[in-house]
Amino acid sequence: MLLDQQWKKVLNRLENELTAVNYDLWVSSLSPIQYANDELILMAPSVTAKNQVNQVNIFEKLTRAVRAEFTPYTFVRVTDRDEYEESLRHQDEEFEKTVKENSNLKSKFNKKYTFENFVVGKSNQVVCAAMHSVAENPGKKFNPLFIYGGVGLGKTHLLHAVGNYLNEHRPELNVMYVSCEKFINDYVESVKNVKSANTSDFRDKYRNVDVLMVDDIQFISNKMSTQEEFFNTYNELYQNNKQIIIASDRPPKEMSALEERLRSRFSSGLVQDIQMPDYETKVAILKMKCAEEGFLIDNDVLDFIALKDCDSIRDLEGILSKVTFYASLLGKNSTSLEDAREALKDYGESEKTNVDADKIINVVCDFFKVNKEDLVGSKRNKEFVEPRQMCIYLINDMLNMPLTAIGSIFGGRDHTTIMHARDKINEQLKTNPHTKVLVNDIKSRISKA
Repeated sequence: MLLDQQWKKVLNRLENELTAVNYDLWVSSLSPIQYANDELILMAPSVTAKNQVNQVNIFEKLTRAVRAEFTPYTFVRVTDRDEYEESLRHQDEEFEKTVKENSNLKSKFNKKYTFENFVVGKSNQVVCAAMHSVAENPGKKFNPLFIYGGVGLGKTHLLHAVGNYLNEHRPELNVMYVSCEKFINDYVESVKNVKSANTSDFRDKYRNVDVLMVDDIQFISNKMSTQEEFFNTYNELYQNNKQIIIASDRPPKEMSALEERLRSRFSSGLVQDIQMPDYETKVAILKMKCAEEGFLIDNDVLDFIALKDCDSIRDLEGILSKVTFYASLLGKNSTSLEDAREALKDYGESEKTNVDADKIINVVCDFFKVNKEDLVGSKRNKEFVEPRQMCIYLINDMLNMPLTAIGSIFGGRDHTTIMHARDKINEQLKTNPHTKVLVNDIKSRISKA
């Protein structure tokens, strides 16, 4: 509608500048069909009309009138129907060619790793949202996106989820996923013989992509020449609005052997951590794994496994596999709590096994100089509220105890009250360095108690 209105204004100008014959026969019959990127495409009813309009005496006046109503930089193109349809066919062919070429260059992504089967909880919801946003609009925001966290917490799953999403929804894009080790090996191979074309091939491979995802970037530390090449690759992609996603086991500021200019660039976008899932998320992960593998397990068994102390989701899934394998050895189709206890009787025998809620409560009471009765009781004085919130957080964090169970320890408090106390400390850990020091200090005392 707006294009038609602007075109009418152009015609009003030209009606007074052209002869009646040129205006009536050739110009008034033009139709505006597209205006994009400062280019106006006009459709002529015939090849003869197109050729007439493209004559200098008409075209110059047409261009001036168009630029007066659109922008001073508008380029005018006059075409006929056959020529326009041929150009559209050519665009389609070029698009299909690009998709085909890119499909040969694309990284192979694990089809099991998608956004749909990634279990979202408090520990990873921000990272997951950021990755999904980048997949929907690569290069538009959160560039670079730097995610970090321990082994087996879902970083690689999310990287493959981005790749699978883009391959489905944006097949024309060249999306590359590579481990840091692969990047290093490719670079070393490219410089073995400086007289060969390997270096050029290496740069073409990594700089002609639309999305570059690098896993385990921490391994680039201390490798100065590789850092130099990655720095140049990063700059080339970033300046061309290509999406960069980097995964690591630690944040940029803790990568001491990394050049400052790279550390600065990694920190310039969104830096977000992914943490060990809480109890509720662990249960959800176990249920999804059971559904995928066809395991028949009672809910109380899943609760029992979720309460086990483990360092990663892989460990959690390993515990589940151990339990189900034990049941299969007994010839059972489903797994009971008794089977799970027997299968895991030797699991987790470490210094952490002697940590329980009572020990945490006693250490917190000693640290804050308060009585246990006041800590778990109903008093709302400030001197008891902070220690109580800290105690609730530590029990949930160190033992993965269900919120309802924690509530029963603290005078039968509702699980929402327990959740509020836990989240209060979580928020303080993100913004208050003093809280982080406090938590680490108390945890150290608990481990030594």
